[in-house]
Amino acid sequence: MSLPAADRAREMWSRLAGSPAGFPGPGDAGVVVSPESSLCPPGWSGMVELDGAILAVVPRPDLVNGVRERLLALLGDGDGARAGAGLSRLAVGEVLGPAELAYLDETDFRPAGVEVERLPSGHGDVEALLASVPEADAVESGLERTESPVYVLRDGSRVVAASAYRTWVETAAHLCVLTADPHRGRGLARAVASAAVADALADGLLPQWRARPAASRRVAAALGFRRHGEQLSVRDLAAALV
Repeated sequence: MSLPAADRAREMWSRLAGSPAGFPGPGDAGVVVSPESSLCPPGWSGMVELDGAILAVVPRPDLVNGVRERLLALLGDGDGARAGAGLSRLAVGEVLGPAELAYLDETDFRPAGVEVERLPSGHGDVEALLASVPEADAVESGLERTESPVYVLRDGSRVVAASAYRTWVETAAHLCVLTADPHRGRGLARAVASAAVADALADGLLPQWRARPAASRRVAAALGFRRHGEQLSVRDLAAALV
């Protein structure tokens, strides 16, 4: 029997951070020195909050104590389960996020029940969809870097919605979804993402939904994903500690 989604997520983020102590318990914060961590861009600081605990990576040892003190203060400010919202207070200068992290246990999955088409990764019709949307939307979707089959819906011959995933540290299936702007709000994202989630679960992977836009978060919730926390990366964390 596999571990619950939250436990698998904590193990995965611990591996990405290179944390020998694992993910801290509720109400606690751990800080790891790792300039090349996969948790954030090289040389940046990265933070992940899951269920009222925070794990951070920093590029230099002199940041450890100050960052941990600040994170513990955030955790003590109120509802620990929402502590991730306080991570944005550390955003000084260039940042990535915060993005919401949601995970899915198989028993919570609510499939869309819509038949979709399956295409190989890198198919030209998916590339055409990516080229048809603003660059920011294409990058946000993550579809340019997926490795699974791509599940699509068409309007005539054109692909107008697509979803796939890429695997993180042999544990998570990081979901990627994109719908052409004129076709949004019609349930297409849920339909194609549902097929990708089913594929990931069949492969024994942990479906992960990381999103900032509210519309994307609503799609995740409709499929049964539960919010567990947030992720934030900061280029110059030292400035936030002054």
